[in-house]
Amino acid sequence: MKRQKLSAIATPVAAASILLSMAACRSNDSPPQTATPKEQVLQTVIVHVQQVASQLVLPARIVANPTDMVHIYPLISGRVLSLTILPGQEVSKGQKIGTLQSSDAAQARSDFEKAKIEADRADLQLNRANELLQHDVMAQRDYDDLKALDESDHSELERSRQALHLLGFSENDSSDVVPITAPISGVVLDVETGPGELQRSLDNATAIATIANIDQVWVVGDLYPREQESVHVGQPTDITVNGYPGLTLHGSIANISDAVDPVSLTLKVRVVVPNPGHRLKPQMYASMAVTGRQRSVIAVPATAVIENGHDTFVFVESAPGKYERRSVTLGEMHADTDEITQGLSDGNKIVTTGAELLRADEAQ
Repeated sequence: MKRQKLSAIATPVAAASILLSMAACRSNDSPPQTATPKEQVLQTVIVHVQQVASQLVLPARIVANPTDMVHIYPLISGRVLSLTILPGQEVSKGQKIGTLQSSDAAQARSDFEKAKIEADRADLQLNRANELLQHDVMAQRDYDDLKALDESDHSELERSRQALHLLGFSENDSSDVVPITAPISGVVLDVETGPGELQRSLDNATAIATIANIDQVWVVGDLYPREQESVHVGQPTDITVNGYPGLTLHGSIANISDAVDPVSLTLKVRVVVPNPGHRLKPQMYASMAVTGRQRSVIAVPATAVIENGHDTFVFVESAPGKYERRSVTLGEMHADTDEITQGLSDGNKIVTTGAELLRADEAQ
């Protein structure tokens, strides 16, 4: 019984000694290091000098080259009988696209027939005069007058023949229906008349149709005069077109207008781009990003820059865990970044998130 009591007493003593030894071990360990709430919020970044190119984005529009575009007007007055074209249709040069009935066609044919008769009669008179001249029956002066008259009649015949050909008639044709043909190959941009409408050749307010060659198109951007110093002929551009997301066209400025548009009060910047498959349609909206010259800048996240009305600054790490205010000069500002032209050096570590906490500490 005594042995059992001693063992019962020894067990609590051993347990106590174990607890004391564990406590001693804990007292020798260093306490864990925890970051302060401020250090957990602060985020920093090391900045470097970068080579960037400025970009100026201009609103633009796709237009057809005016020198490759034709407004079709009738050569003579008459009534439109038929039209076989629709907007967006491809046509070839010389293709018949409609017909026009005109009384002027009959007049042109009558003029040709009269001129032909006069020329034949002048030829007969000149032949007779030549025989008389050879037999010394006619004076040389009279013969010369008849020769001049014959040349004049033939000149009038040629004029009337060209008038018929211009209207699309042959010399033996007797119809008063004039064909309307496409003067160039291209795409029909617009049709402004219809069968039955009367057309007058001299005082037309609207064209029958408009055809343009759009194998190449112009991208015309609007440039405000205050921005013209940063844009010049030959400058590279990137063009995006509404309706084609992800498509970027590359070109260079071909021309800048010398006069300000009185409506938009802008200068017109022109870029010529190829148009395979005619994907680009006249009057489509686009954007023209004009790339400027390369320059060295330090770009920082916009969240790092603080403005208080009379000063612009960032916080720069001066020593591990210590930050100081540094006044800076801003350059161009973008959606997520700001360019710093003065105040920072390559390799500076700046605060990008939590700078307001440092600012609040300064105020305390």
